[in-house]
Amino acid sequence: MTTSTRNRGLLAGLGFLALASAGVPLTASAQDDGGIMQEITVTAQRREELLQDVPLAVTAFTSDQLDTLQVDQALDLGRLVPNLIAHNNTGLGTANSYSLRGLNNTESIATFDPPVGSYVDDIYVARQNANNFTLFDVDRIEVLRGPQGTLFGRNTTGGAVRVLLKKPAEELGGYAELGIGEFDRYVMRGSVDIPVSDAVLTKFSAFYVDDDGFVDNITTGETLNGEENLGLRGAVLWKIADGLTWDLAVDYADTEDANIANFESGSDRISRTGLTKGGNPLGTLFTGGKTGYGFGNDVESTNVTSNIEWDAGLGTVNLIVGWRDMTQKFALDFLDGNAAGRAAFGQEPPSYGGFSIANDGEHEQFTAELKLNGDINEDIRYTTGLYYLDEDNRTDFGDVFDFDLSILGLGPPGSFIPLVLADRVLDNTTESWAAYVQGDIDFLDAWTLTLGVRYTDEQKDVSFTDNIPQADCTGAPGCQFVDSNGDGISDNDLANANLALFNIPRDLDTDLWTPRVALQYTLSDDLNFYASATRGFKSGGWNARGTTPDQLVNFDAEKVWSYEIGMRSTWFDNRLRANVTAFYTDVSDFQIPSAFLAQTGQVQFITRNFADLENKGIEFELVANPVENLTLLANVGLQDGEYQNLAPEVQAQQAECLGGTTTSCNVGIITPTGGIADPTRIPDYTATVGAIYTVDLPGGFELEPAAYLYSLGDHSVFTSGDPAFLVDGYTTWNGSIQLRATEQDWRLMLECRNCNDRLMLVSALAGVPYYQDPRTWLVTFRKDFGGN
Repeated sequence: MTTSTRNRGLLAGLGFLALASAGVPLTASAQDDGGIMQEITVTAQRREELLQDVPLAVTAFTSDQLDTLQVDQALDLGRLVPNLIAHNNTGLGTANSYSLRGLNNTESIATFDPPVGSYVDDIYVARQNANNFTLFDVDRIEVLRGPQGTLFGRNTTGGAVRVLLKKPAEELGGYAELGIGEFDRYVMRGSVDIPVSDAVLTKFSAFYVDDDGFVDNITTGETLNGEENLGLRGAVLWKIADGLTWDLAVDYADTEDANIANFESGSDRISRTGLTKGGNPLGTLFTGGKTGYGFGNDVESTNVTSNIEWDAGLGTVNLIVGWRDMTQKFALDFLDGNAAGRAAFGQEPPSYGGFSIANDGEHEQFTAELKLNGDINEDIRYTTGLYYLDEDNRTDFGDVFDFDLSILGLGPPGSFIPLVLADRVLDNTTESWAAYVQGDIDFLDAWTLTLGVRYTDEQKDVSFTDNIPQADCTGAPGCQFVDSNGDGISDNDLANANLALFNIPRDLDTDLWTPRVALQYTLSDDLNFYASATRGFKSGGWNARGTTPDQLVNFDAEKVWSYEIGMRSTWFDNRLRANVTAFYTDVSDFQIPSAFLAQTGQVQFITRNFADLENKGIEFELVANPVENLTLLANVGLQDGEYQNLAPEVQAQQAECLGGTTTSCNVGIITPTGGIADPTRIPDYTATVGAIYTVDLPGGFELEPAAYLYSLGDHSVFTSGDPAFLVDGYTTWNGSIQLRATEQDWRLMLECRNCNDRLMLVSALAGVPYYQDPRTWLVTFRKDFGGN
């Protein structure tokens, strides 16, 4: 089927849905029972508004809707939001790499910032290492599409994922949930609200998830890609006085979740790495505690959130303070034990893996924001504030590669040795402050003009310490001790002194104005239109995974202008909600990440501002309640992106490739045949179509089956457009059936994910594909009690 045929089919399906909804007798209002048609209040503009009234591209879900739509972790949002793709970082099950309207970053090292920002209770989460939140006690989630350069200015060029947690309730109540599923998966969740007094309300919540994993390691006999996840949260709402409240929450999470590359073998998923969970598989290859790490990825985080709100005479003042402390320890193999290379010589994968990284990271951030919402009069509203972020990261990490000495002519083919590419400590900090203001002005009865601007001043610095000074490797294969500046340090040593040899700055400063202007026309309470222009940016950084000083190059800030027109509409007495958004995104100095195998066979990483990016598309969000108890939904995104204004070095590389220099082909954004690759993760369409039907049973019971089809069009997951990593589109589906006892407040649910067990390519690293999880099923029982 051609791309145009698929697109026409999707549009025809949308048209049929709208016509079917319009063609039935619509005489009564749709029930507002917390279902998918529920009207949602959001704070996408940092104040409470009805979702349909916001002149932004926002997709929002309440806690009940998230439950119905099978959203248990942040990763699940990828199948519900138009033009959003979500997958784990290669290797890291705790890290989500979002691609929203084509803006993405697959790197989790601390010198990179994600283009799609994650926020929990308005606290920005700087590190992508642990943004795959397990969702419990959530009030709602808002996904803001497009740059949020004014009110959420911290590097949100692609958009923002906002998780808003429930506040303590005024009545004693809560819930408990227990689940069991495939791969010996166990899920426990619970929460209890305990009001101490009318003025002091408390909430305590916890979850625990454990499963054995679905990947059989045929080398070691272990089972991989399992999960063990524990979380605790305590929250207090103190009503200090009339108009003065203090929200305070503390949470802790310990997550073990790896995402090693795996492959189909019959009905099983397998891995061939020799890296083991126990023992000391990395031997004495590295320095420090990371040498003893076995296979796995473990993240611990402690977070404190404080929000003091004061209804002052001039408006509502919020002082929002957050502190996050996270550690991450992992040892992972990214080349499947070099099974292909060693198999040619009848050898088993080595215990240290094919290309392994051991990581010991400590990450701490502090944020503070002073925000004021107010009205000058009934026609003018404003939001203004000051924002501050301080981030401190220390990462001790090393890379080891299964190297064949025969490449250098130092032995017969198959002379593999563990080659330590680098073992270093990265220290980097970020200090950023911003001031912002946005105003909404109503005029001529039906029109609203929004004007906003944010000024950001940001400083970053970086420092490297080589744990194994290069002078110590004199005489080893591939090691050259050259001391150009006479400081006694090899030019190959990953030390600060050597960055100057390659004109690599250790400090980066960015100051930028990011404005927004929007014009909205409200035809009626059920129909409005808007047009907007918004600027955003993502600050620059360094290629910290470089294994020689010249590879530690910096890249510049990524800047974006986004233009939107949209319609928000509700029809037939709230039985059909139809939202349409068209956008054009113009990105300058696009940060393009790539990882490839160099001529020596080693893995190299490089991110530079190799080109600009242009992306345009249209997004549909439809929800219909055509007959009683039936809800239909369709979220569809169409987009078309391409690189513009190629950097001179890319043009030169392309000319070399076309001239016959094959080493310049299939590298960076140059295709194997010398063309310019399409940008990664910009499928021609994303689509979710679903149906939920509630059957009323005798005795106060309800039966609710639901099913959702999720489909992606053609796209690439590798920067060079290598045909091996072109995704020829796919469709999968999720389904569930719930039995609810409405009077006894309990629910039994059976669900499956990837129910058709589709093998879906989602990412790639150094020629190794990464696939979506296989089919899983889960049965959960939930009991609500008290005022919950």
